Amino acid sequence: MIEILSTPPFTSVQDLGREGYRSLGIVRGGAMDRLALAAANLLVGNAMGEACLEIEMPPVKIRINHPMRIAVTGAYCEVLLDDTRLAPWSSFPVKAGQVLHITPGRSGLRCYLAFSGGGLDVPEVLNSRSTHLRVGFGGYEGRALKAGDRIAVRNAIENRKPVKPRFGIVPAQRFLRNARHPTAQPGDVVLRVIPAAEFSLFTSESREQFFEEGWKVTTLSNRQGARLEGVFLEIKQKTEMRSHGIATGVIQVPPSGKPMIQLADANSAGGYPKMGVVIEADLWRLAQARPGTVLRFSYATNEDAHSAQREQDQFFKGIKWLLEYRQLIS
Repeated sequence: MIEILSTPPFTSVQDLGREGYRSLGIVRGGAMDRLALAAANLLVGNAMGEACLEIEMPPVKIRINHPMRIAVTGAYCEVLLDDTRLAPWSSFPVKAGQVLHITPGRSGLRCYLAFSGGGLDVPEVLNSRSTHLRVGFGGYEGRALKAGDRIAVRNAIENRKPVKPRFGIVPAQRFLRNARHPTAQPGDVVLRVIPAAEFSLFTSESREQFFEEGWKVTTLSNRQGARLEGVFLEIKQKTEMRSHGIATGVIQVPPSGKPMIQLADANSAGGYPKMGVVIEADLWRLAQARPGTVLRFSYATNEDAHSAQREQDQFFKGIKWLLEYRQLIS
């Protein structure tokens, strides 16, 4: 059992989301930073998709009521277990009654907290324990968490065996190579983008500007989508489009001429022209982009997307190898 002592407004229970229901209007949802959630689970010995806490812009305080192992990944945050300072992207044992305090760090927007034993024990809805905050189902009572909430951890009683010392891994931000962009400045986030069906409908100048200019993440961004500020993207001729299926990562351009990127809790269909789609392997970078961050888009192909995914798979293999190695020497 864990107890939420204090939390920002948007802390929620998330896993890797719901697959296979988009035709019914139910999007995948789940963690915004799927890579960080999967890594946190691996670090405590869980399967990659177990239910964790997604904490958007800490601080948060949580009391752990059973001995277990926990891990914190995602944003670079300050992590305190009682009075002991711990590194992010690390896995460590906790005793019953200890308090975990996570405060904002120097970069990133969301951190992920995983619990050994099989993750948080909330009901499965449509094969997932994730919270769909926009619709209000799944997770813990279909809502964001608040002070006083108490959530069970699966197999917490069986999890009372002795645990190994704390250890950490190289964060994904350092392990995975950034895509390159000729005009990127320090602090910019470069995302690889594959042109979409309506790319050719935009003027040649707008197509060039899309890949050349910087795009600032606005404060209107949320789990539904990232709204961007930048130059006006102009379509050659106004076109009426019927709503059609869209996926996470799709970049739509509404009449305002300012692009928006569909994220975890986006609509399952839309009718705005699509400029491109951010490759799946780069969506975690977007999930960690704070308002004010400048994004730059790099032209990508399907092979680029596959290559980036293979690199990400190697990151996970490295974590699994580390755990196997630790068991051999323990």
